Amino acid sequence: MQTNHRIQRNNEELLLGVLVFTLIIAVMNLTMFNVVLPDISKQFQLSLSQAGWIVTSYMIVYAIGSLTYGKLSDTYSLKNLLTFGLLLFAIGSVVGLVAIKFLMLIVGRIVQAAGASVIPAISMIVPVRYFSPEKRGRALGTVAIGFALGSALGPIVAGVTSSMWNWKVLFVISLLSLLTLPMYRKYLNDEKRSAGKMDFIGGTLLAGTVATLLLALTNGNIWFVTTGTIFFILFLLRIFYASAPFIDPAIFRNKSFSFSLIIAFVMIGVSFAIPFITPQLLSSINQLSAAFIGIVMSPAALVAALLGRRGGQLADEKGNPFLVYTAATLLIIGFICLSSVVGMSPVLIAIFLIFAVLGQSFMLIAMSNTVSQTLSKEHTGVGMGLFTMITFISAAVSTAAIGKVLDFGTSTIRLNPLNQNSASFIYSNIFLALAILVVVTVTFYYVQFGRKKAKVKKFLREKVE
Repeated sequence: MQTNHRIQRNNEELLLGVLVFTLIIAVMNLTMFNVVLPDISKQFQLSLSQAGWIVTSYMIVYAIGSLTYGKLSDTYSLKNLLTFGLLLFAIGSVVGLVAIKFLMLIVGRIVQAAGASVIPAISMIVPVRYFSPEKRGRALGTVAIGFALGSALGPIVAGVTSSMWNWKVLFVISLLSLLTLPMYRKYLNDEKRSAGKMDFIGGTLLAGTVATLLLALTNGNIWFVTTGTIFFILFLLRIFYASAPFIDPAIFRNKSFSFSLIIAFVMIGVSFAIPFITPQLLSSINQLSAAFIGIVMSPAALVAALLGRRGGQLADEKGNPFLVYTAATLLIIGFICLSSVVGMSPVLIAIFLIFAVLGQSFMLIAMSNTVSQTLSKEHTGVGMGLFTMITFISAAVSTAAIGKVLDFGTSTIRLNPLNQNSASFIYSNIFLALAILVVVTVTFYYVQFGRKKAKVKKFLREKVE
């Protein structure tokens, strides 16, 4: 019996390790093409905004795909979904590698995203399905290592690769994900899922909603907003009146799930502001090159990767609310300190960035754990798929909003009296605003989740006495 238990535990650890490696490749693929946009625009004689479609098209399909794979996991086995997704990811990588026209390059990125989006979706479902609630935090913490390392390595690998060889070699790096396929085929149970109809009309309407609203964020076009609103209304009508809707509206009658999605949207949006605003700050205020920006940001990402599993263990040992409060505290400390030292030495920014990035990593673990605990078994796939999509959309909203603020240029208003550099007031103000937003949101979290658990503990303690 002990031998079987030990083998099962080893298989679980191996599965998590393979999942982390795949996540690193997927997250790198999401971020590393940002660095080489100037090279791509020069080669194809495009403006930066035109070349930016390499990133925008990928983002749109990635967001839609993460939910779609989550929905499909309620009908098909994870093993088969991963096989399909990774093969599609590889096909897109080959198309991008041999592309001689910009349109062909865009097609390659879209196919890549259609396959790669299986990875974040499955990475949230595996800990829920394969690990008991008391071990789930540690599993999610391990998964967070993949996100942290992928975010850290993406810009660095892209910079080195493009300077030593050619930016197209980045597509070769994506092909490394195929190495994990035999491991998934061996260690993922071929679980039998219940057969069911796929609501393609509902899925198309949701895809149209997400695509047009993301385009509205990146382009600021009112027509995209209008079209997205129409798609959303039609999608709502579809899920309420279809016999087997793409998303069962009953899932939103689960108030705990709905509240956790709202909290996750804000918290993760705030957290993902860090990797967007920091390079802008270091480039415009400290005048650092891309290589040195990567060096400044690397220590924080490495610390987050090293302590990611510990964050999950805290959730298992002391409860998920404890990890939420810990993550919020780290974010608040990091944001306030960064607000105070912008414009000063990059060394100080690197030090205080550790608090913020570690808080970001812990918050992702805490929010995914919070959402998973509110879901019934039959809603696990689509529920975690929704969480993954919401995570991605919140990151897009956060970066778009901060980008619009930065477009105004410098600010004469100083909210933080500790900051003395007038050129950096706008960055200081943004960091301070993010800290305040964390305080407000974590208070809302306490009202919805923490206070209830505190009452239960008090009741049990009084009963024992």
